[in-house]
Amino acid sequence: MSAPVLAPAAAQSVHLMFEWLALATGMQLYRWQRRRAGQPALLQPGSFAVVIGCILGAAIGNKLVFWIEMPQLWQPAAPDWRLIASGQSIVGGLLGGLVGVEIAKKLAGIRRSTGDQFILPLVAGTVIGRIGCFLAGLHDGTYGNPTALPWGVDFGDGVNRHPTQLYDMLFALAMGALLWRLRARLAPHAGLAFKLYLASYLVWRLLVDGIKPVPYAYVFGWSGIQLVCVLALVCYLPFVVRQLSAVRFTEELRT
Repeated sequence: MSAPVLAPAAAQSVHLMFEWLALATGMQLYRWQRRRAGQPALLQPGSFAVVIGCILGAAIGNKLVFWIEMPQLWQPAAPDWRLIASGQSIVGGLLGGLVGVEIAKKLAGIRRSTGDQFILPLVAGTVIGRIGCFLAGLHDGTYGNPTALPWGVDFGDGVNRHPTQLYDMLFALAMGALLWRLRARLAPHAGLAFKLYLASYLVWRLLVDGIKPVPYAYVFGWSGIQLVCVLALVCYLPFVVRQLSAVRFTEELRT
């Protein structure tokens, strides 16, 4: 299978277009869910703080994890702010957004969980964004290692590679569909669905990035993203397990 081959400038433009489309779609889906639930508009103080915290945190995390993934670019890039500001990471965006939201909630005095309403926007944003990654091909750097599997994709260099952009899309859709199917059971436990989505995505990226080229090897030959996933899981899984245990305990009491 062959993918469209774009010139570097065209690939950058297409990727940027899908990035903004993913962001706009995610924002509209978030607003739609709030309207459907009869919740306050985004411009009200508490809601606005959460959204701003998410956007700023995601933007910062996006860049930080990219530079952890590509530290070899830092030295030559240091004098050029345009290169420093380039590059993105979905993992960084997710983790940065999580931290940003929690800080915003703390400052705004919000105690309730707000994560579950981000799942649908995240699934849609991941799918749309990965379309841009796929079309950008070799210029994007999100493709996989060479493969002899029948669905390998030639991005223009004559080598069939794992289309890991498509794998990511399929995972996001599958996980989103599973959580949607379980929504009635998860609804009484605010925040659990988001915790499950984030934890599962971190595990997924830890695994799927093992079939991608490693731009800079850390311990055990892991890429920067794999290292970040492991560290994030060590910190985050206790919260997931704690809430799951509380859910099981509550169900046992009811029976």
